[in-house]
Amino acid sequence: MTTKRTHVVLSGQLVQDIDRLVGTRQRSSFLTEAAEKELMRRRQMEALKAAAGAWKDKDHPELKQGSAKWVRKLRQEGPITLKTSR
Repeated sequence: MTTKRTHVVLSGQLVQDIDRLVGTRQRSSFLTEAAEKELMRRRQMEALKAAAGAWKDKDHPELKQGSAKWVRKLRQEGPITLKTSR
């Protein structure tokens, strides 16, 4: 992984809080980890928004009474066994 030095402006209080928590030598790795987590969260939110409406109730009548009820029913039916052909 290549790194790139960049200039970021943060409040003095924020820098102090970060340094107190992780130390001055770990500041960059802390900020990198925080940024990666936030990017992942935002990408997931975008994916959820893009998928909105993709699931149609009419295509899944088995879930009309709720997914929890459907799962309980499946569990009561017993384990699913897969048959393999040889």
